[in-house]
Amino acid sequence: MEFSIIQNPAGVLMTKGYAHAARMGDILFVSGQVAQNEQGEIVGKGDPEAQVEQIFKNLEAVLAAGGSSLARVGKINILSTSMDYLPAIRTVRDRVFAPVGHVPASTLAIISSLAQPDYLVEIEAIAAVE
Repeated sequence: MEFSIIQNPAGVLMTKGYAHAARMGDILFVSGQVAQNEQGEIVGKGDPEAQVEQIFKNLEAVLAAGGSSLARVGKINILSTSMDYLPAIRTVRDRVFAPVGHVPASTLAIISSLAQPDYLVEIEAIAAVE
């Protein structure tokens, strides 16, 4: 079985000691992505919809680097610091997945905080490799 780590894909912040994804055979496990751009800046401070937009942009970049795409995502896990953000999360999620014709299985957890106080949402994914 093939095993590889995707550490610094193009389009997302380069990090040391952090794997953006791990591929095991034909499955890609994408680590939780947050609203941080390639320069390390938080996108959409206080704006959950803008943050989810950036998160999906990051997810797409990591998926592509791992040989997958949104069309191959079977599951997403969403962490949010407030239930109030659910409408924004759904709006962006539905728009992002509309072209691929499905919304993947998902789990939503409301938590007290993420790694930095300005992060409102974090999303991870499991996808098949093309």
